[in-house]
Amino acid sequence: MKLKIDLEDYRIAKGRDFRVRKAKTKTAKLYANEAHYNELIAQFREEIDDLQQKMYAQDRQGLLLIFQAMDGAGKDSTIKHVMSGVNTQGVECHAFKRPTDDELNHDFMWRHSRVMPPRGRIGIFNRSYYEEVLVCRVHPEIVTSVQRLPSKTTSDLKQLFKDRLKDIRNFEAYSDRNGIRIVKFFLHVSKEEQKKRFLARIDTPSKNWKFEEADVKERAHWDEYMEAYQDAIQETATQECPWYIVPADDKKNMRLIVSAAVLKEMQSMKLKYPQLPAEQLAHLQTAKKMLLDES
Repeated sequence: MKLKIDLEDYRIAKGRDFRVRKAKTKTAKLYANEAHYNELIAQFREEIDDLQQKMYAQDRQGLLLIFQAMDGAGKDSTIKHVMSGVNTQGVECHAFKRPTDDELNHDFMWRHSRVMPPRGRIGIFNRSYYEEVLVCRVHPEIVTSVQRLPSKTTSDLKQLFKDRLKDIRNFEAYSDRNGIRIVKFFLHVSKEEQKKRFLARIDTPSKNWKFEEADVKERAHWDEYMEAYQDAIQETATQECPWYIVPADDKKNMRLIVSAAVLKEMQSMKLKYPQLPAEQLAHLQTAKKMLLDES
């Protein structure tokens, strides 16, 4: 792999140390040119796919990748470019929009926990249960008016979001103990770069469909979102379930860092093909002999 990168610059495993104002949205270019980038991303896909096949065969562990970001950061394209080379049999992707009426009748984790990846698979959440401590915190009327919670729960919103972060931390630890590692990515785009991308969506007919007026209105809450992200990362980043804070102003750089991080986390899981017992190996040799003896 022709890429030297220190992922500890981006990996947050001890949340209390994280400060969003210190997190970079830009970093030195990791690729020499377009051809070099394509070579690197292809190599990452190949290695990730190889490990995923071992994960599927081993059937003892699973992996959930969570992507969170401000609008325009590039979640969709990153997922596409990083994971497109992985066997679709072993990958499931879920994009979470506004909750349905049925989902609102359940606890805030319900619609996410019911689609957690099984052992042997990689799950991808494009947005996730973290929206419940991000968007809902910036717009608390969602909690007080939409989510149908009892008054004893909504009477102290500061405590409610503190409790939700505790619930998330406990859920992730529980998942990890049961073989499903959770790795979270905050694709950190600058407000200036987001503005450029929104303007490009408006000026490019093929991108018009991506633009929503509400996205611009949310920019007025930028500082509130950054504070909410900081608190979420501080409270839920652990060695077992880390966050990666990925500079997102350069999309190619971002994809390479995410690819390297996914590969690193999978390598640490010590995935390998299962070793068959002697009896099964003997059956294989019998089957091989039968095939070779066919006329």
